[in-house]
Amino acid sequence: MGSPDVLLFLLFFLLPILHAEKQCQISMCGDNNIPIRFPFQLKSQQPQSCGYPGFELSCSSQNITVLKLPFSGEFYVRQISYVTQEIILYDPFKCLPSRLWSFSLSGSPFVSAFYQNYTFLSCPPSYTKSRFNPIDCLSNSTHSILATSSLSLAKTMSESCQILNTSTIPVWRPVQFNEGLSSSLNNDLHLTWYEPDCSTCEIQGGICGFKSNTSQEIGCFDNLGKGGSNDGLQIFRIICLAIAVPAITCAAGIACFACLVDRTHQGNTRRSPTAVAAAPEPNIIVMGLDDTTIESYQKLVLGESRRLPGPNDITCPICLSEYRSKETLRCIPECKHCFHAECIDEWLRLNGTCPVCRNTPSPSPAHVTSDIV
Repeated sequence: MGSPDVLLFLLFFLLPILHAEKQCQISMCGDNNIPIRFPFQLKSQQPQSCGYPGFELSCSSQNITVLKLPFSGEFYVRQISYVTQEIILYDPFKCLPSRLWSFSLSGSPFVSAFYQNYTFLSCPPSYTKSRFNPIDCLSNSTHSILATSSLSLAKTMSESCQILNTSTIPVWRPVQFNEGLSSSLNNDLHLTWYEPDCSTCEIQGGICGFKSNTSQEIGCFDNLGKGGSNDGLQIFRIICLAIAVPAITCAAGIACFACLVDRTHQGNTRRSPTAVAAAPEPNIIVMGLDDTTIESYQKLVLGESRRLPGPNDITCPICLSEYRSKETLRCIPECKHCFHAECIDEWLRLNGTCPVCRNTPSPSPAHVTSDIV
């Protein structure tokens, strides 16, 4: 393959790849800090080839990220976790219970981790005033709307209230036996997805994506940063590929020709097959911490106040679940970020950095088994 052939290869094969790479950069709606990347695709800013089917997002007029479910309408996106493959939604009109009556995830790639049967009842205000808190966005001065997951409680209340509807609705955790009556059901909607499965790639610090614009095969790519440095590396790799492919092809052709000539001249019947070894796939090296270092970091047992030291809130940044009293947390000494102990232990075995600030922690000088806060 001569120089003109290499130039044609660059023009017709490599340049479209570079152009597609540019189009699939991480996007977001305004400054809302929700990065949009594979498997999600931002409508009007990225082509469909940048996302997996069913993961299309859009921006509202207020620059809020929007997900439209085929049979349940539009919801605002509060957060996306690519590691745990979870998306958290909320109702634009701040009345999620009104939409849960006929909620359906059919036609979408999303599912809920748990489902619960709820009975909705309409009760006189005088009945609920002294004992129950109604769903405010559905209630008025003439009637109060309540919802319960307890069938026995619903039957008891039906003597004074009217049963409106019984629906199977998604919940972010199973309702406990002593939580039979829900006052609002207006919490965020927690959904997850199983295909494409990119959780292992994300935990190892990579980013999922299609291997090519014409294939639905998923690959895991290095996440070496954003902007020009990553683009330059991609260009360098592609140019190397452009040089290597013709060189390997020519070498294989010369080797085959030499083999045939040698066999003809010697007239022997012994076969000497030429094998072109495929380049081995690069191994992904997991740069995590050893158990001794991890165990040296401080452990905390949450008390009833659930107060945490340092720059922490009441939600674990890895599993996105709220902390509960008596749960065991582990804190990284330098940055003071805290997590569920089981979440951060697994993370640090695979990654040597804090999941929040990406700083590399060092062993704690003193091993603290457990403190109560």
